[in-house]
Amino acid sequence: MVGTEPKGPWLLLIHQIPPAPAYLRVRIWRKLQSLGAVAIKNSVYVLPATEEAREDFEWVVREVTEQGGEASLCEARFVEGLRDDQVEALFHAARDADYGRIVEEAQKVGQGLRGGRGLVDDARARLQSDVIRLRRQLAEIVEIDFFAAPGRDAAETAIARLEIVAAPPSAAAARLRRDELRGKVWVTRRGIHVDRIASAWLIRRFIDPRARFKFVAAKGYRPEAGEVRFDMFAAEFTHERDLCTFEILLERVELTDPALRPIAEIVHDVDLKDGKFQRIEAPGIDRLIAGLAMAHKDDDDRLARGRAIFDDLYEYFRRKRDREGKSG
Repeated sequence: MVGTEPKGPWLLLIHQIPPAPAYLRVRIWRKLQSLGAVAIKNSVYVLPATEEAREDFEWVVREVTEQGGEASLCEARFVEGLRDDQVEALFHAARDADYGRIVEEAQKVGQGLRGGRGLVDDARARLQSDVIRLRRQLAEIVEIDFFAAPGRDAAETAIARLEIVAAPPSAAAARLRRDELRGKVWVTRRGIHVDRIASAWLIRRFIDPRARFKFVAAKGYRPEAGEVRFDMFAAEFTHERDLCTFEILLERVELTDPALRPIAEIVHDVDLKDGKFQRIEAPGIDRLIAGLAMAHKDDDDRLARGRAIFDDLYEYFRRKRDREGKSG
């Protein structure tokens, strides 16, 4: 049901719960939350009209009536007042709140992990356990995200960042020459955002103009021959210490163009949100990339739009440095 439009009318559950037993009201409320239902009025809940939703609501009706309450289930179309898009907005708001809690929890787990040279085994094991727990919670939310709420990307990214930190050290940490990286397929997670967009731009602009990109699931992907992974679990190029993937690429491939350094600082501030560099350009780039992601769901489209942004940003810093050099 995830991300699909309702095939027919909405399903409405109208119920009245008796005052006793006292726990019943809380139990029914929790059950409705677990189903992904949203309230449109007191004691009136709605779900998209599917067979699964009908069965779920029927069980709620049975439980309410068996406890001495009243409950009715009906199909409905909104003719006046509440519109279909407003109902969908209620679902978006509910799921975005759920995704927001995942992001907050991931950030809480990640506090104190940055800045070190690595994780000791016990800390890594605890972090991996937290990642598994958050992945399970995210999967439960996705299951009831009937209209693909926009907050999912942020939750996916927050957990993926923890997965990167939790990954065991890789022998791929050695520096690589640019000629060794040409002709490769570069693999990263779907739903690319600022670090992956900027890194892909850097790869094609300064490492391999003919680089090809492949977007895969966040976890469980097994690389094929001729592929290089970036900004994902166990990747050859990904977050390390307190550095984002863009910074790691600069370091490992030894890209020393001075105009790339301010771009790296902007990407760091936007991606890691730790305020390390306090770049004044970061908030603007953050909103620009957020708008890009909202307007373009396809990763190839995001990459094409993002390349134009970073081409212009690079040109700005290159010319700025040239002017400063001449004036000096």
